[in-house]
Amino acid sequence: MVIVVKVGGRALASNMENLARSVAARSGMGIVFVHGGGGLVTEYSERMGIRPTIVTSPSGIRSRYTDERELEVYTMVMAGKINKELTSAMQRFGAKAVGISGVDGGLLVAERKKRIVVIDERGRKRVIPGGYTGSIRRVNEGLLRILLDAGYTPVVAPLALGLEGELLNVDGDQAAASIAVALRAKQLVMLSDVEGVILNGRVVERFTASEAHQASQSIGPGMNRKLMLAADAARSGVGLVRIANGLGEDPLDCLDGGRGTVVVQD
Repeated sequence: MVIVVKVGGRALASNMENLARSVAARSGMGIVFVHGGGGLVTEYSERMGIRPTIVTSPSGIRSRYTDERELEVYTMVMAGKINKELTSAMQRFGAKAVGISGVDGGLLVAERKKRIVVIDERGRKRVIPGGYTGSIRRVNEGLLRILLDAGYTPVVAPLALGLEGELLNVDGDQAAASIAVALRAKQLVMLSDVEGVILNGRVVERFTASEAHQASQSIGPGMNRKLMLAADAARSGVGLVRIANGLGEDPLDCLDGGRGTVVVQD
């Protein structure tokens, strides 16, 4: 049994100690922890005089545009500062945590995007160079199983190895979903700073994969991508996907209490 947990955004930035404690308390369950941290990357980019660029796809997905300078900061912050702070915190609370990135051991292999289509400020489609962003093509699940079988908790930073050996930025939610599918995880938990998927002012408790994919077309930026990935993961063999709030004292109590939004196979 494997559980993949993904945390980013405000839940990670403001609640790291509680997250680390919550994971450590359940490390015997076989947890793979994938983190984001784009806000901190933005902060350090600006400190270094680099203005981050956020682009929007025709389907409404917002993402970081990664050029060569931004990639340097992304690598330092994601695989360095955030990853090692999380790993050390989990070990303080008793977990045998191992901090790695998707580059290590070819854990995540991605294809670099040569060109991407974006919507400009006037609402028009434009084609721009792809930069150093990749789409995940392979997961070395054997490496994760070696660590899990030895009682370790992998803490994964969302960098990937390109097909030509280059470093690539990959989306943290995509990394977590790809890992969950490769491991045929019992559960994929995506923690954010909201209670779940909110439609018409209330949290939706359950979607089928088809319902989730349809609902993603009318959800705001950020959550729409999570819902699409949740639907795809559920269809690809993950037992269930849960989207829940990661801001409490024990964020993973959602595994016990069932809160949040669950996405299951059709």
